[in-house]
Amino acid sequence: MLITDDIFQAFLQCETKAHLQLAGAAGDQQVFPAWERDRVEAYKQHYHLHVRADCREDECLVGVAWPHALAHRLWRRVMDCQVQTHALQSHIHIVERGTSAGQTPHPPYIPVRLIPREKLTPQDKLMLAFDALVLSAATGHALPFGKIIYGGTYAVAKVTLEAWLPSAQAVLDKIMAQQASRTPPPLVLNTHCAACEFQAHCRQRALEKDDLSLLSGMTAKEKQKQHRKGIFSVTQLSYTFRGRRKPKRFAAKPEKYSHALRALALREHKIHIAGQPALTLKGTPVYLDVEGVPDRDFYYLIGLRYTSGDASLHASFWANDMAEEQEMWAACLQALAQIDRPQLIHYGSYETLFLKRMKERYPDVVEQPAFLDQLIKEAVNIVSVSYAQIYFPTYSNGLKEIAHYLGFHWSESDASGLHTLMWRGEWECSKDERLQQKLVTYNAEDCEALERVTTAIAHLCQGQGATAQATEHTIVHIDAMKRDNPYHFARNEFALPEFDAINKAAYWDYQRDKIYIRSSPRLKQVARKGAKARPKALPVNKVIRCLPPVCCPQCKATHIRRHARFRKTVYDVKFERTGVKRWIVQYCFERYACHQCEAIFTPPHRPWTRSKFGAGLLAYTMYQVIELHVPQILVRRSINQLFHLQLAPRVVNRQKSTAAQMYQGTYEGILRTIVKGRLIHADETQVSIEGKRAYVWVFTTLEEVIYYYTETREGDFLHELLREFRGVLVSDFYAAYDALHCPQQKCLIHLMRDLNDDLLKQPFNRELRDLVRDFALLLKPIIETVDRFGLTAQHLRKHHAGVWRFHHDLCTREYQSDIAVYYKKRFEKNQGKLFTFLDYDGIPWNNNNAEHAIKAFASLRKVIGGVSTEKGIREYLTLLSICETCQYKGVSFLDFLRSGEKDIDVFMKRGLRGSKESGLRSRLPE
Repeated sequence: MLITDDIFQAFLQCETKAHLQLAGAAGDQQVFPAWERDRVEAYKQHYHLHVRADCREDECLVGVAWPHALAHRLWRRVMDCQVQTHALQSHIHIVERGTSAGQTPHPPYIPVRLIPREKLTPQDKLMLAFDALVLSAATGHALPFGKIIYGGTYAVAKVTLEAWLPSAQAVLDKIMAQQASRTPPPLVLNTHCAACEFQAHCRQRALEKDDLSLLSGMTAKEKQKQHRKGIFSVTQLSYTFRGRRKPKRFAAKPEKYSHALRALALREHKIHIAGQPALTLKGTPVYLDVEGVPDRDFYYLIGLRYTSGDASLHASFWANDMAEEQEMWAACLQALAQIDRPQLIHYGSYETLFLKRMKERYPDVVEQPAFLDQLIKEAVNIVSVSYAQIYFPTYSNGLKEIAHYLGFHWSESDASGLHTLMWRGEWECSKDERLQQKLVTYNAEDCEALERVTTAIAHLCQGQGATAQATEHTIVHIDAMKRDNPYHFARNEFALPEFDAINKAAYWDYQRDKIYIRSSPRLKQVARKGAKARPKALPVNKVIRCLPPVCCPQCKATHIRRHARFRKTVYDVKFERTGVKRWIVQYCFERYACHQCEAIFTPPHRPWTRSKFGAGLLAYTMYQVIELHVPQILVRRSINQLFHLQLAPRVVNRQKSTAAQMYQGTYEGILRTIVKGRLIHADETQVSIEGKRAYVWVFTTLEEVIYYYTETREGDFLHELLREFRGVLVSDFYAAYDALHCPQQKCLIHLMRDLNDDLLKQPFNRELRDLVRDFALLLKPIIETVDRFGLTAQHLRKHHAGVWRFHHDLCTREYQSDIAVYYKKRFEKNQGKLFTFLDYDGIPWNNNNAEHAIKAFASLRKVIGGVSTEKGIREYLTLLSICETCQYKGVSFLDFLRSGEKDIDVFMKRGLRGSKESGLRSRLPE
């Protein structure tokens, strides 16, 4: 099928129109397209008569087909020349012989287009480029330029074709691709629809599909963005609107236009108000509407509607041509001067531009410049008041749609701005008074419609009903709507009931008490012992007198004497069955002198340290700081208030450093135990160190926890840290874990929550919903088996067949939406790491242990508040690792600190649940 200039022009206007024309569809008989074609033909005939007066009879040829009539190249101009190749055809308005500089005897012909408008558009130049493509293909000559004759004065625009030919060729390629595919292009309603013969056909299709293009002003980029989310209809879009509370600091910032809110107004058939729209009317409202010819910058009709007393008056001012425009403007100003304090009200920017142009174009008309300046300054554009703040249940903000909704109707039901151009053009040719009256009536009705809309918006701004006709419809204020904030602390809402059951089975306490306890005899023992554990009383120490030495430590002489008396006071706390109280131990000792060597010395065995605070106080402060997450300043304040010890500001921090140094060996022992085990849960989170971002990693088993600090999120250290690990690593989907050479199990809860969140965001994406449902139906029976038999491979291996079917079906599917394609790739990438737990005993299917440990650090992180140093955070992590390991093993962290023991397993074997006398007197590092 040939691609003609009509098809090419239709494609520039609308791809659907070109497709329908290529398919041979018949459009409706529209008045405006027929008038526009007649206008172009009339312009061509007038120009033909104009140019033939300057040419001989043998220099002009009219209505021929190329190239038969031009073989001898004698014609200067060929009018209405049809040029055709095997694939292209164009009716070129004029083919004109180019001028020659003497190099060639027969210069090539160039295309000329005739445009009756006074202004050119890029489409006009693309049409000229199409003519040049066809002519160049027919003659075999490259054409350097073409011409466009336009306007009433037959102005000539010389167009360099080099800049436009690539664009024209690209359009041709798209048309050919569309023709080859025979698939209709996506339906798009645009500004050309009002002048298209297929308008009714396309709009009916759009209404049946509830297509997004019904919403005026929605760009192609935004439509594509919604399509990628699985949203293709106005109704679907309406469910995506979420009310947002504007912060006070942004109260003066204009509202942003929301297509989703427009869709919501349409779905509920209610007027929706965002923000606080305000309309200030001063004096007498004068409703202004102007008609003109845009391409000529010519205004020929001004309509004013205002109220005088109880009567509504209308005044019209007409200009027959450009010469009368000034007189029309002067008459309008005189009429406005007769009104008491007039305030112009108009709809859209056309009238704003009109006022500015009239002021610049005719400055001498204005007798009182201040009066005109005040008119322009106080003029109100109703669109600026309602835009992005008042959403009527209409597909656009157009005056006609809103006025129709409010109950106003025009005498010409299908009248539009295009019809006024046509009526004015016909009037200029015929001077028919009926056409002039049509224009005046249309303009007066626009003014009346503007009054109706302004009154409704004024009432809405004041919080009243829109109009008598619209009071039956509810008015919704966005600020009063219930806000649906997805970011809050609450139970997850799942799109599928299967996910809810799976999530309940993943709670840490549930798995610890019901699932893990079946897989670990050690946890059973911990649970039994934990239930029977009772705190024990501690021995009480008051005053301790140190025994004298037997001999001199230097010369071993036994003849020694007392040299001086000393006392050492240690401030501590005492733990009893009913509470904790202040406990101060005083050590009395002497300094001795040797009679033989005169050496002065103290007893070699001293039961105290250089610190004046005891081991019980150290255990108490670390218990509050590490396990209870109490800020250091509050710990110091509470000790000073309750025990009156008067601790200095830095004492608690120094005790933290002391404790971390004491238990560094314990920390390293826990790490060795984890690496030698058969299971590791891993996760990471951010932490702020003196304003800089760093990371804390957590590695856990069922009984041990280790926190590890790094400056970056790079996972290179993992290879060295877990070099000897040969068990199964359970982690999230962070890529750093993938490089480890060990069996891995990815957390299915992470994957499930990601799927659920995206499904809630795109509830109408059928591809995503089907994929998520298949995954849920696969996972639910596996979790039921785990719930019944525990994490035993003997019972879990039977689910391998279902896993294989899921992945096989997924590979055979082709998805269109971006999110479904993303999840398909994600499943394929991690295929060998999603169900590893089916082959091992005691391996969980989620990263719950690590996440539970991360929560403990997150709680501590809130207390630290980003002010800790790198040294300080490492000390915190050392002690927190021991604290969480004690919790996982069912051991009291406080009792372990009071015991003086450094190995948690040894402490458990000895059964030390309370601090014994040896623990109270355990020595701190010197």
